[in-house]
Amino acid sequence: MAMGNHLVATGLAGHAVGPIDFTVEGGQCLAVTGKSGSGKSLLLRMVADLMPHQGSCSLDGALASAMPAPQWRQLVRYVAAEPGWWTHMVEDHFSDPAFFAAQAKQLGLASSLGRAAPERLSTGERQRAAILRAIEHQPKVLLLDEPSSALDEASTLKLEALIRALMQEGLAVILVSHNPDQVARLATKRLTIGETP
Repeated sequence: MAMGNHLVATGLAGHAVGPIDFTVEGGQCLAVTGKSGSGKSLLLRMVADLMPHQGSCSLDGALASAMPAPQWRQLVRYVAAEPGWWTHMVEDHFSDPAFFAAQAKQLGLASSLGRAAPERLSTGERQRAAILRAIEHQPKVLLLDEPSSALDEASTLKLEALIRALMQEGLAVILVSHNPDQVARLATKRLTIGETP
């Protein structure tokens, strides 16, 4: 059954990456793999329209170039491996601070961390908080760059359970991961970049 949230990338290229074509739909996880330095993170940033590039991306037929960049980035949310924080408390980064408190437990986070300064959190806690920040407004596509690189196995599995639940609700996911077990557990399709024919 088609779930919508149909992302199409055509001829994406920039900074010695590409051109690359792919599609991903709601309920799918496209795992992007390749050697370090092959351009996986750059590809995610091109999809998120965070860097200059050639080619195009569209979501359910609407081109990224035809809408304001902030609107596209609300629909297609990028989560960096070490996300940025810009105010004094974690919960300040949420439209509704109660969202963090309500969702934190399923990722193994204490709800009280919402009232902490981001720099007081561990790298892994910041990674998980950033994912909650990204899903608060129910994006259609989630771009995850090494989302569990600082997590232990138990925390990684909790994160993956959340991602699977969101996919079942129609979220499309593009995942960059160096963890082959994670790729095996989450990916419904794969894209390898940086290989020469």
